[in-house]
Amino acid sequence: MKPVNNLLAATGTTIFTTMSALAVQHGAINLGQGFPDTEGPADILQAASAALFDQRNQYPPLTGVPELKSAVAAANKRFYNLDIDPISGVLVTSGATEALAACLTALINPGDEVILFEPMFDTYLPIIRMLGGIPKLVRLNPPHWALPYNEVADAFSPRTKLMLLNSPMNPCGKVFSRVELNLIADLLEQYDAYAICDEVYEHLTFAPAIHIPLMTLPGMFDRTLRIGSAGKTFSLTGWKVGYVSGPPYLIGTVAKAHQNYVFTTAPNLQRGVAHGLAKSDEYFTSLATSLKAKRDILSAGLASLGFGVLPTDGSYFITADIAPLNFAGDDAAFCLAITEFARVAAIPLSAFYDGNAPTSFVRFAFCKQEGTLHEAISRLGYWLNPASQKLTATA
Repeated sequence: MKPVNNLLAATGTTIFTTMSALAVQHGAINLGQGFPDTEGPADILQAASAALFDQRNQYPPLTGVPELKSAVAAANKRFYNLDIDPISGVLVTSGATEALAACLTALINPGDEVILFEPMFDTYLPIIRMLGGIPKLVRLNPPHWALPYNEVADAFSPRTKLMLLNSPMNPCGKVFSRVELNLIADLLEQYDAYAICDEVYEHLTFAPAIHIPLMTLPGMFDRTLRIGSAGKTFSLTGWKVGYVSGPPYLIGTVAKAHQNYVFTTAPNLQRGVAHGLAKSDEYFTSLATSLKAKRDILSAGLASLGFGVLPTDGSYFITADIAPLNFAGDDAAFCLAITEFARVAAIPLSAFYDGNAPTSFVRFAFCKQEGTLHEAISRLGYWLNPASQKLTATA
């Protein structure tokens, strides 16, 4: 038989799928894959449910239903004072992953260079390589993941087409500062490059950190595509509703990629998300406050067990250093061990690198009920010190 696509054939099953399957197999608490264990707001669910019966269940418009496009534009204005054209400046996608694929497809020609930061979400590289793009990786280092400006500047060249910027950052919870964003903006202008900004955790930042969209900086609007996610904002990850905001001349090309990938997204879910984006400021504030409390529970619990816990300013995730535990194995072996024997699943941070990765860091998701987090800490404590029989650390 003739070979299938070489790149896809060489791509393994995602670490998230692997660890989630192992969590089910061993009855483990899943702190690996980043999804909440509660449903999203009831009023959003009701709005989407009611929309099933409003006689509008045929193909919606390619770029999204008018209600959601207007809501996305209004949210851009409300939160960031961005003036986005709701008709030509917004595209609704089937999740943020499809948004990433469509944006990258719209901008990359074979041979174009794309700058990315490690550690990074594992979807980025396969899409870029399938499109013929050339990844140029810049590594951020723990514990604070500061921007290494000289290395970033060295990564730029006349062949640089774009930077893919994720802030707040998965997996490490970094939120890029205004100073760092200004340095990035200067380089993008100097080399006439675009930015695709993965901002799905935009509302999940923890004071004093704040999310600043790159698009809001001087000179950035016309060269930036900004991606948001209803799944992360409303704890409805299974809905797979995302949206891209940007200048019409770019959105028009992204829409052509979207047309050929999925064409459109379920209309009732779009209308439910439109309702959600109009929720009060209290909702968005309480979302971050609630997650901050959960972050603190897991962070304190892991630290009490001897993990080295790194700071996290946003997202769903904590990075923990297992080196102080003197575990006889790397991060992947540790995650397999705790899934089977402690019945708590996590993700090895090495999965977020393209090679030569650090091997003593593990990513835990804290977007779970507080009781679930306490139980996970208890299980890890019993596995690390069976003689104790009971975890005495407070959350």
